[in-house]
Amino acid sequence: MTARATTRVDCHVKVLNDRVVENARRAGIDVLVYAPHFVRLPEVRRQATAYSTDQVTVLPAREVFTGSWRDRKHVLAVGLEEPVPDFITLEGAMAELDRQGAAVLAPHPEFLTVSLTESDLRQYRDVVDAAEFFNPKHLPWHNRRARELIADLELAPFTSSYAHLSSSVGVAHVEFDRPIETTAEFVDALTADAPRRVRHDNGFGRVRTTTAELAHLCYENTWKKVDRLWLSGMEPTHPDHAVYGGRFGDVAVY
Repeated sequence: MTARATTRVDCHVKVLNDRVVENARRAGIDVLVYAPHFVRLPEVRRQATAYSTDQVTVLPAREVFTGSWRDRKHVLAVGLEEPVPDFITLEGAMAELDRQGAAVLAPHPEFLTVSLTESDLRQYRDVVDAAEFFNPKHLPWHNRRARELIADLELAPFTSSYAHLSSSVGVAHVEFDRPIETTAEFVDALTADAPRRVRHDNGFGRVRTTTAELAHLCYENTWKKVDRLWLSGMEPTHPDHAVYGGRFGDVAVY
């Protein structure tokens, strides 16, 4: 395969199937970063490999769900060598991601109760490699606030489709001025602040995507959350799960 001079990356999708990959191919996206909630890193890696094609490479990542259900902050990590659970403190998560040398991204900053705040970004300015400039789940004022934070804190920008629905893929991507075909190459691009252009749809396609994704968000935070909290038992990424060997007991919030 001939190396690409530039690479279009959708830096965060939550869903992965044949339709997602096909939508990415049609949109000219070269790389998808797959980071589903509550799925262990080995399984994320397996799925990423299974769905990668000659046209679209899928890279594994983890959106670590820090804090509790009431005060949760998402942190996107790329390039983890070892699994990191959810439901640990933000301080504990940041220390572990830094220890592993992962690229650390701040998705949807200051969005609702699921994001890093301005105070968090200032505190972890030396750990966070990029913050999300545009997220299709945002309303316009959310994206304006994200842009203000990025400019004020001099953070590198990124964007994504943040696709929970396959139809969202293609609405946003980052074009890097270098070939990226592996997780290591993507981590290097992020940690080295590689030149990039943030691309996103501000027309009808974006409005349609925002509407659909916000409707899905309502579903996730009502019936789906009830199922997770009371019906399903311990999450596979809970810090008390046997697979973590008790390593995160001192920073677990549950």
